[in-house]
Amino acid sequence: MDYWSDVLSRITPVLHCSIPPVSVLAAAWQTVPSAYGWLGLCGGYALVMLFTPVRQALGDGLHCLRRYQRIWIAFAILGFGYFLFQFVTFTPIRNLEDLEPSQITSLPQWAWPRLSEVWRETPLPALEGVAGIFDNATTTYPLSAIAAVLMIVNWRGLHSALVRALRKRYGFWGCLVYLILLLSALASLLKPIVFWRLPEWSGLVPAAGLMRISAAVDGTAFIFEYLLGVYIQVYLIIVCLAWTKGVSFEQGELFRFAMRRFSYVLEWAGIVVAVSTLILRLPLVLSYFVNIPGVLDYLPIARLLISGLIIAFCSVQISLALHNETLFEAMSAHVYFVQKNAGRLAWFLLICGIHFYGITLCDAILRGAIGDRLGALFLWKFSFASVRGIVTGWLLASWVCLFRQCETGRIHQEKWIQY
Repeated sequence: MDYWSDVLSRITPVLHCSIPPVSVLAAAWQTVPSAYGWLGLCGGYALVMLFTPVRQALGDGLHCLRRYQRIWIAFAILGFGYFLFQFVTFTPIRNLEDLEPSQITSLPQWAWPRLSEVWRETPLPALEGVAGIFDNATTTYPLSAIAAVLMIVNWRGLHSALVRALRKRYGFWGCLVYLILLLSALASLLKPIVFWRLPEWSGLVPAAGLMRISAAVDGTAFIFEYLLGVYIQVYLIIVCLAWTKGVSFEQGELFRFAMRRFSYVLEWAGIVVAVSTLILRLPLVLSYFVNIPGVLDYLPIARLLISGLIIAFCSVQISLALHNETLFEAMSAHVYFVQKNAGRLAWFLLICGIHFYGITLCDAILRGAIGDRLGALFLWKFSFASVRGIVTGWLLASWVCLFRQCETGRIHQEKWIQY
């Protein structure tokens, strides 16, 4: 008995060391579902991308993006410019301690938000990202002020090309459209000045008056900012079209050609501007003049309706940009396009939604974890603008390739698709 007692006394410490405690096993078991979840997510994404019916268009879009990097760079610059304006205006750097490298090296100590805490704020921005592929994929403010100056001074002949295109396309009504564009361009020039000088004017004008002035300027400038984004999108669509056809182009001539095609897209863009102004911008502006209770509560619904409208007529813009059509003809062509290619269009919308939801969710999680670390926030937003620019440019190029494939059929695409 003493022998076995001695043996047991020697074995017991070994057992304690070799067999993990219950708490360790429980912790390890809790990580298994998480690991399997990530593996399942990545595996599901790979399966979707490999077996989707639009994988050829997605691959062609990637090749186009690699050939013309200006597509994603344009989106990245515009997105980062908007963030930089917000960063300088609303989160000024007080001292150098706000940019300490320790903010990034302390990554393991960040308080990461749970998915349940951030997922509610991501579906609507993701939906707007999907809609932007078919309309206006990025905000242009504050760089729209520079664009307004370039337009007024007739940079690369764009002002003259716009006037000629409007006069030829719309006749007398083209003068009215030009006047609206010019006034909104001037408002876009004034907008940064108004926001910059607003605190200093508080002693001269009552606060309510300042808010009304800024709201009126912002609402007017929105027209130029939106139409500038549409023009940039038309230009990039034509760049993608040039790649699909394997043709070369002179940069200035392509700018002017895009302006001529933009005059056709204006018909559809005007409807989007009117709807956006009616249900989104106008209530906000009027709320500074009259009491409109709960005006901000309706903004998500308005944004949802606008995004739904754009997605419902997703091929109208590209049809007007690539063909000499009236708005009615473009809508008829859209109905035919959806009837013949509903499956591939649904797959493309799904893939757009997956990617925009993914990057929007990552942005929400990172912003929640970063908190008030300004240096880390600046670095992340620069990275996010680049990633979003690449994703947006890739999906836009893929959309052009898909639209062309659906128009003419794969059997006629082999020559232009190889360029």
